[in-house]
Amino acid sequence: MEKIFSSKTTDERNWGMYCHLASFAGLIVPFGNLLGPLIVWLIKKDEYAFVEQEGKESLNFQITVSIATLIAGLLSVVLIGIPLLIAIIILDFVFVIKAIMAANDGRSYQYPFNLRLIK
Repeated sequence: MEKIFSSKTTDERNWGMYCHLASFAGLIVPFGNLLGPLIVWLIKKDEYAFVEQEGKESLNFQITVSIATLIAGLLSVVLIGIPLLIAIIILDFVFVIKAIMAANDGRSYQYPFNLRLIK
């Protein structure tokens, strides 16, 4: 279910978008896909309700992606993990980009495959 937060400022929408965008830090820093959203969420969660929700959603998704990547990495010993790793990477990019666009429009985004570990 999609929530639309009315009367959001541009700053609030931008910080909500940064929660998702920060997951691309994993391309530069090991575990950056977890640390990026965590840092943005911790900094701005008390200031904006939209950032509170989007930060948790992004962090939960990146935890899910990390677990799936670990499992696929282990399965690559028997070769089934290699196509799984490719699929995980592609889906991660697609879903994060969709979340960035939704947050930029002021809409909350729920990732379709997400363990809700942080409530």
